[in-house]
Amino acid sequence: MTEHGWSYPATSGYLTGADLTGYKVEAADGSVGKVDEHTHEAGDAFLVVDTGVWIFGKEVLLPAGTVTRVDPEDRKIYVDRTKEQIKDAPEFIRATHLADVQYREEIGIYYGIGGPFGGGRSV
Repeated sequence: MTEHGWSYPATSGYLTGADLTGYKVEAADGSVGKVDEHTHEAGDAFLVVDTGVWIFGKEVLLPAGTVTRVDPEDRKIYVDRTKEQIKDAPEFIRATHLADVQYREEIGIYYGIGGPFGGGRSV
């Protein structure tokens, strides 16, 4: 069975309803920032990560399916993408993209996981 790219993988250790705000986010090759906001809605879960000075104070949106592990003790989230993949993702603008399903479909295509709400292909 495959899991949907917009849901936290069952093996990640994420507990539904857990507050991940403020957790550090670690890409495959280093730190990318901290969680500013997150959702845990089935089939439409994601993280909004504040990258700080790493990419000039921008925010990025990461689908929950990119999460490989949640470490509540160290308050870290590990994702299966590189810093460059995250940096090169379609630009995230909170005011217009947070509730924009079309933008999330674009993100899903970029990360190869499909659109939210069961759209596209699953991983």
